[in-house]
Amino acid sequence: MTSQNLKNSFVNTKLQLKEYIFIAFGLLMYAGAWKAFLLPHQITGGGVTGIGALVYYASGIPISLTFFAINAVLLLIAIKTVGIKFSLRTIYGVSVLTLFFSVLPQASIGTFVGEKEDFMACVLGGLISGVGIGLVFLSNGSSGGTDIIAKVVNKYRNITLGRILLYCDVLIVSSSYFLKFGSIERIVYGLTTLTINTLTVDMVINGVRQSVQFFIFSKHYEQIASRINHEVHRGVTILDGMGWYSKEPVKVITVIARKNESIRIFRIVKDIDPNAFISQSSAIGVYGEGFDVIKSK
Repeated sequence: MTSQNLKNSFVNTKLQLKEYIFIAFGLLMYAGAWKAFLLPHQITGGGVTGIGALVYYASGIPISLTFFAINAVLLLIAIKTVGIKFSLRTIYGVSVLTLFFSVLPQASIGTFVGEKEDFMACVLGGLISGVGIGLVFLSNGSSGGTDIIAKVVNKYRNITLGRILLYCDVLIVSSSYFLKFGSIERIVYGLTTLTINTLTVDMVINGVRQSVQFFIFSKHYEQIASRINHEVHRGVTILDGMGWYSKEPVKVITVIARKNESIRIFRIVKDIDPNAFISQSSAIGVYGEGFDVIKSK
């Protein structure tokens, strides 16, 4: 194995380790939101966790047992549909989340918000759990359950992950009406939690994946293009242009990158040519290698 292959292998291992750490951190936030806000106030969310919550409210069976049992079946579906790589991360996600549900103590009602402040509990629970699931999805992971369904549909359809989860989970939340404490008010709390969770997931994912387009005018275009290509790892295209006033030929660098890579590009340009002219604009959708996958019906 060459030194370059060893270097690439080390980089890939490092990136995968980072992703697994972020998956665990996101799942910790998700489990914490349930144990601190939703379960103490008997608010039903979506997914397999929501089913586990319904079973817990009705029978007292720990949510971790129901969560693990249902996901054991759904994982068989994931292996055949989404792929072994996703399934391995799903197994990891289900195992870690089951562990968190088992070891994290459930807060007593009124610990974090007042006993009668159910609305505040569902808002905070939805926000924190949404951020957690968003981090999991960004790291190509899953917490199992309806996340598997969301990944399968998103693989073939241009539908956001958060919206798919919302469609799958409305029925689960509505089922809380048939419990002994069930009421329209409880369903509203559950749907509110789902809505906040959905919007938060989409904001976390789209905020990171938002793309921008650069047009850079500089006499040092070769140096700028080379550094962007090697340091930011983005493709660069050089366009031929002409200044209409001067009638002189100019070279225009065009780059499409993620929004969070903008600062690095600005620093490179400023370091090489502080007098360069730069135009930056938001790109609504970017599809292809390094960005989103083209999907069609």
